[in-house]
Amino acid sequence: MSYSTRQIGAANTLDYKVYIEKDGKPISAFHDVPLYANKEKTVLNMIVEVPRWTNAKLEISKEESLNPIIQDTKKGKLRFVRNCFPHHGYIHNYGAFPQTWEDPHQTHPETKAKGDNDPLDVCEIGEQVATVGQIKQVKVLGVMALLDEGETDWKVIVIDINDPLAPKLNDIEDVETHLPGLLRATNEWFRIYKIPDGKPENQFAFSGECKNKKYANEVIVECAEAWERLVKGASDAGEISLTNTTLSSLPNFVEASNVPSASPQPPAPVDKSIDKWFFISGAH
Repeated sequence: MSYSTRQIGAANTLDYKVYIEKDGKPISAFHDVPLYANKEKTVLNMIVEVPRWTNAKLEISKEESLNPIIQDTKKGKLRFVRNCFPHHGYIHNYGAFPQTWEDPHQTHPETKAKGDNDPLDVCEIGEQVATVGQIKQVKVLGVMALLDEGETDWKVIVIDINDPLAPKLNDIEDVETHLPGLLRATNEWFRIYKIPDGKPENQFAFSGECKNKKYANEVIVECAEAWERLVKGASDAGEISLTNTTLSSLPNFVEASNVPSASPQPPAPVDKSIDKWFFISGAH
């Protein structure tokens, strides 16, 4: 399948949107891209929201039709993550699995917290720096359970199947063997990255331990089932847009969308304060 992106406006502005296209036709990043990229369900499609080492808090918009990637805002201002020494921006290619949903009406039996109402978060640990809206084929290695303001916020650890190390990484213990320190750094980053904005340290379930591939795949299946309930109308969608252009059996299917044509512009300048290092005691 041939996926591409349609950019509208300039990065680092409120007008910026990146739509996913299939064969030149806009589709929903949340609903139209299949979760699994092969019949065996061993390769998954990941939608990249934030390329590694960048700071803009980009995410699939749940509320907008066809769910483009936009920059998150707070009180009308664009949101950026801070640089928490020694990390710069996001430390992995960060994104989401399409056709998954963390159900806010369900409490997970082990984390004792409800889902965060988003697609499942994914951290891709390969060496290539991704681009916004890129669809990567990845394999699952493990999962961490962040508890973010009382909600379960799973972080699935994956690697691009085309990465040179991919053949050697088949489960979570292989990550520590071949990429020593990466899981510790990942845990630290998620714990501390909101502290510069005056928030408390994030907590993890399972004492911060990264669960293995089998556990991660069970979480993915649960979230895929939750998404199915959502798009079929069995769960309350709230503000979520369920519009899609490929799933003709679903109630919110549309033949064509009225997405504006591409109008990419160079990124807008960003305030110099985004480059500042924050030193957080007890981080390392």
